[in-house]
Amino acid sequence: MTRAVLRYVPHTIRHAPEGGVTYEAFCVAEGCGAESGAHGEQGDAQDWALRHAGRTGHDLFRRVFTDHARVTRAT
Repeated sequence: MTRAVLRYVPHTIRHAPEGGVTYEAFCVAEGCGAESGAHGEQGDAQDWALRHAGRTGHDLFRRVFTDHARVTRAT
């Protein structure tokens, strides 16, 4: 018979500033599918969406903010 000993080890997860944050915008107008691409500054993705809206009249976008996180054992 095989036996295993399991124990709970608490961990925490926090934003890792060295990983930065990525900002993206996606046009969700029917049939469009245009996207800003990943940007390191929120204003760049926002500017893309504003320009795209001005050129096409599309007015609905999905915004994605991605950060990096580090998991460490709680002490």
